[in-house]
Amino acid sequence: MNSDDLPGRPAIEFHHYTAAQAREQRRTVEDIYRASYIDAIESGDEFETPDAFMHRFDAYTDPDRGDGFELVVAVIDGKPCGQTWGWPLQKSTAWWGGLSLDDGDPAEFTEEDGARTFALSEIMVRSADTGKGVARALHSELLDGRPEQRATLLVRPTNTRAYQTYLRWGWHRSGSLLPSWPDAPTFDVLIRELRHR
Repeated sequence: MNSDDLPGRPAIEFHHYTAAQAREQRRTVEDIYRASYIDAIESGDEFETPDAFMHRFDAYTDPDRGDGFELVVAVIDGKPCGQTWGWPLQKSTAWWGGLSLDDGDPAEFTEEDGARTFALSEIMVRSADTGKGVARALHSELLDGRPEQRATLLVRPTNTRAYQTYLRWGWHRSGSLLPSWPDAPTFDVLIRELRHR
């Protein structure tokens, strides 16, 4: 599938992968990560090391999960330049562990059935390809037309650029969350209602 051609923007091609297919793209996934999170990797933060990142990727793509994982890779001129992935939260999800909700009933907020919430886990663009509309195109490609009621993502409060971008794209803060991953920071929880056609 190709993005709509916009004046001054390169044509973006999208490749979709299931969890099993995503495992076959492991090298591409790591290469995009290394070219997107250069400063984070160089910071020495244990959570941001390529090994820690790929350990999480392997857990997300575990074939036993069977939760509808989807990876989308953006390609410009034959070269992978960005990626995003996520999955619908199942009834037994561990996603909401460590949640501190700003308002409302936590039990109601975190109730999942596999059709209520889509978790957008990662979205990244190679540093050399930022400013070309790739992130927005990936965001739309993954979320547009999804059947779930809402989507959620986690963002570091200090990641001002990404945070402001998500707010412009219709996301809003609902609380904070400390994942159970080793060395994980506390993230803000963002929610976005999904449009249904």
